[in-house]
Amino acid sequence: MKLPMRAAIAAGFALSIAGAARSEPWVDYTPTKGVWDKTYVHVEPSRIDDYLVALKKTWVPAQESAKKHGLIDQYIVQVAVNASTTGPNVMLGVHYVSMAALDPDRTRDMALQAEAEKAFPKAVAATEQESRAKYRTLLREEMWTGIDYGK
Repeated sequence: MKLPMRAAIAAGFALSIAGAARSEPWVDYTPTKGVWDKTYVHVEPSRIDDYLVALKKTWVPAQESAKKHGLIDQYIVQVAVNASTTGPNVMLGVHYVSMAALDPDRTRDMALQAEAEKAFPKAVAATEQESRAKYRTLLREEMWTGIDYGK
């Protein structure tokens, strides 16, 4: 009885390896250019509206500035349908046009910094961060690349 069971397991394993070996990047799917930087946040459910308004005043203008400089091409804010979860209930996503966009660029980076300082002076930004820290927790940040399966 042990022999047929081992043979079945071995056959299943062989088939799974064979199936995995058949998929090929650039043939079965194509990696897309760019990278998504996703930040997962837990906000006290009763304060999500406050957080979204704060993002509109601070985070959104920074993303628009990054778009203007060609660093990113899109950004997104998503709210969990079940916002009362204990896990992440807000996700901030930023799509960098390429991994190379993450490389330092003194001119671009200093221009972005100057625009941020003009829009939100450091003292105001610090006060805003301190206020948000009372009701939100940054849980994790991840970087993801996309896959295109074609049509």
